[in-house]
Amino acid sequence: MDRYEYVTQRRSETGKRMYNTSRYPVLELSEEDIYIYSKAGMRLDNLAFKYYGDSGLWWIIALGNNIGKGTFVVPLQMQIRIPQGPQINDLTGELNDWQNNV
Repeated sequence: MDRYEYVTQRRSETGKRMYNTSRYPVLELSEEDIYIYSKAGMRLDNLAFKYYGDSGLWWIIALGNNIGKGTFVVPLQMQIRIPQGPQINDLTGELNDWQNNV
């Protein structure tokens, strides 16, 4: 999954391709959230695959922990929240619906 797949594009006056601003949802805390401590070599995409079955959903974990700006690598010994619950199912369902209607 390409991280720009759901971001609309536009052209500047000079013809340069530009991406519109992405608006991410607020991920509320849930009793179903999973908490882990990171180990050496942990990456957001691998965690997303393990917990969501889709490495392209790395940004959900990054958003829930305010990390991942410029790297997939998770800081060592950081407590990581893996957002769970209906809000994640709703969010991934919306993305799937959007993708099917494009």
